Amino acid sequence: MTETTQTPPPPQGDPAKQRSPEFRLAADALRGPRHDLIHDAFAYRPLARMRTDGPLTRRLPGRLREYAAWTPHALISGVALITLLVATVDSGGAALVIVPVTVLPILLTMLRPVGAFWLSMAAIPVSQVFGSDWAGWPWLPAAFISHLTVLTVVAIRTRPRTAAYIWAVTAIYGFVVDFVLSGGYYGSNTGAMLVLSALILLAVAVWHTRKEARQEVTAQQTVTAHERSRRTLLEERSNIARELHDVVAHHMSVVAIQAEAAPYRVENPPEELERAFATIRENAVAALTELRRVLGVVRAEDYEAPEAPQPTLADLDALLANVRDAGLRVDKAVIGAVRELPPGVELSAYRIVQEALSNSLRHAPGASARVEIGYVLGGLGVRVVNGPPPVPGMVKPSPGAGHGITGMRERVSMLDGRMTAAPTGDGGYEVAVFLPVASAEDAS
Repeated sequence: MTETTQTPPPPQGDPAKQRSPEFRLAADALRGPRHDLIHDAFAYRPLARMRTDGPLTRRLPGRLREYAAWTPHALISGVALITLLVATVDSGGAALVIVPVTVLPILLTMLRPVGAFWLSMAAIPVSQVFGSDWAGWPWLPAAFISHLTVLTVVAIRTRPRTAAYIWAVTAIYGFVVDFVLSGGYYGSNTGAMLVLSALILLAVAVWHTRKEARQEVTAQQTVTAHERSRRTLLEERSNIARELHDVVAHHMSVVAIQAEAAPYRVENPPEELERAFATIRENAVAALTELRRVLGVVRAEDYEAPEAPQPTLADLDALLANVRDAGLRVDKAVIGAVRELPPGVELSAYRIVQEALSNSLRHAPGASARVEIGYVLGGLGVRVVNGPPPVPGMVKPSPGAGHGITGMRERVSMLDGRMTAAPTGDGGYEVAVFLPVASAEDAS
């Protein structure tokens, strides 16, 4: 008997997945430089104008502010002009060659930054061959200024990773020229180029990092402010829903109890009347059950219903007395014939006056205020106005969370009312509200 061994066929699939881990690690490491330095080498990216809303530029007159937006272009052009003058001195008669190869890379950074870097790398040996001063090896003075400027602008206009790649390419070029081509015969300024460019690129990287961190902080602050405003709005809606739940539930309970007791108040009531009261009671109980089921979800587990009835406009005198004890001089005026209003309107009007007076205490300590309640045709008008502090700056205001106006507007909008809140001409503040109230004919 002979035993044969069969070699299994090679696995089929993606060839990239069959590579060794070392090969995949090296490929991933080279993917970044290949993308940043080769694929995007000549991508068209014109230099944008500078923003003019900074602390210095926004103080300039309109015409100068328009010119200030071109400051980055002017700086790059100025460095290009200086490089042109230096290249003319070092050209030794070959200015037509030295000037373009040292100036064009600087100007190209305003359009194609990575392409300008490769053009600067190609210009270095050309300027060395046609230059007159071999003491500057491998960078002549004009090429030194040009390449250092290109490195700085490219680092500012790209990512820190790309800046690290172009610095590494510059270092490799300097090493090859110094130790392979020249054998260390010439005096080299590669060390000065690498050290100076590394310091500049490090400062640019720190600037990029701070800019990104500042943008992230600004974005997070915007999200936080939006979430805080939304949470405040939801909390105010929950409070309003709780209060309306208490008011409506109380009246619906009274309706159910009175409907149940009404047949016993009449001797030998007709059967139709008993069925009518029974139907009223059943509907009231059903509505109360649905109301508790829907609005009960807004109650927190630790929320306790108030033992006292919800406040109305009849309780304004007690509120004004408490405010006067806190140091606010306040007067009240009632316009029109006082009449009974729906509980929701009474409660909202009371809360609006309460919040407006609280804002007066916080933001205008020592001032005087006036509360006007107007019973007009079709609704209720509420106006709370306070004057300026008697001695501005002597008493420091106590700012709140800034959500009182939001809560008042929410209450007004739920009742389809109108509200205005704005400073007055004398430095005070005015809150004016109109809450519509349907008449008995409209309700029927």
